[in-house]
Amino acid sequence: MNPAVGIAADPVTLLAEFRRVRAATLALSAPLEIEDHVVQTMPDVSPPKWHLAHTTWFFDTFVLEEFEPEYQPVHPLYRTLFNSYYVTVGDRQPRPERGFLSRPTVAEIVDYRHRVDERIVSLLERRPDHAAMRARVVLGLHHEQQHQELLLADIKHILATNPLQPLYAPALPAPAAIAAPLRWREFAGGLHEFGHAGDGFAFDNESPRHPVYVAPFALGTRCVTNGEWREFIADGGYGRASLWLADGWAAATAQGWRAPLYWREIDDRWVEFTLGGVRPVRDEEPVVHISYFEADAFARWQEARLPTEFEWELVARTQPVQGNFADSGRFHPSPAAEGMSQMFGDVWELTRSDYAPYPGYRAPAGALGEYNGKFMCGQIVLRGGSCATPQRHMRLTYRNFFYPHQRWNFQGLRLARDA
Repeated sequence: MNPAVGIAADPVTLLAEFRRVRAATLALSAPLEIEDHVVQTMPDVSPPKWHLAHTTWFFDTFVLEEFEPEYQPVHPLYRTLFNSYYVTVGDRQPRPERGFLSRPTVAEIVDYRHRVDERIVSLLERRPDHAAMRARVVLGLHHEQQHQELLLADIKHILATNPLQPLYAPALPAPAAIAAPLRWREFAGGLHEFGHAGDGFAFDNESPRHPVYVAPFALGTRCVTNGEWREFIADGGYGRASLWLADGWAAATAQGWRAPLYWREIDDRWVEFTLGGVRPVRDEEPVVHISYFEADAFARWQEARLPTEFEWELVARTQPVQGNFADSGRFHPSPAAEGMSQMFGDVWELTRSDYAPYPGYRAPAGALGEYNGKFMCGQIVLRGGSCATPQRHMRLTYRNFFYPHQRWNFQGLRLARDA
């Protein structure tokens, strides 16, 4: 069962979804000042205006350039300035130097968006029967939803780096619920099919569907909380090399990690920066903004481990989808099957699985073959979806991936152990 609502490719629905998704990106950038749009605080972070431009570049390059008769670019250099990593498309502005570009202005990029949108809408209206073009637009909308989440993660890093600690949006009220006690549910495992079953949209890295044997295992009934993470800190977890992978210990030492990203200790009290401003760390909420290395060390401290992506998918088949756009007030308990808390919509859940191709995987031909396939080395799979993930973008088989040292993404962990 695929729990995602998804984006339908029928002409009427797709036209409405195109307008909705494109408007949502602009809405996410609306609380920012003009100056916020041009800041790049580290190589992994892109300036907000770059996200506005790149998501437009995707439709410009992969839809208009291919399917619009007598195509003419809005600006010939935009093809280079807003190319991300598509080597076969041509030159690119180096990723760490995206913040060097004061021009084009935010207003010019917004105009670029509007002009490309008008041309895409015209194509959809004139060629409702063009299945290949509609499929490309659907891919572009899922690509944009990925960038909506990245945009929020990047905005948070940009604002947190500023000593003024500016707010992105008013904070949500603290949730009334408290975290349930952590329990373990055992699962029998067995031979199961994993991967996309062909119902609705999926990225190429979610296929082909294939059998995997899963040994009996147990999974925690909820994600690890801030309160549990504070206990790890208090027990010297960041200072005990025996808990850490060698590369993790090197990263933690070099970066001076002593707590999750955005936490800091003031007068013996932990506070964290959120998109709603600085506030005390709430023990009941899922811990977020931790690296794979930190999650692995915590799991060792708990005499547990991280689940594989297949263990996670097997359990998540019964879980409801949730989703919102707030990183404060993340914890929203909901009814769930088999006594498990929700597995979609709080934090991306780190797994112990390397991001690798499924058996029989073949990257698509052409430039779009660079979308996922060439990153299948050295990264870790995350599953589910976070508070920043658009609900229509979450689905059971989604394979997100990040490098093990990265932690500005909205990611946390759920523990597993052998049965």
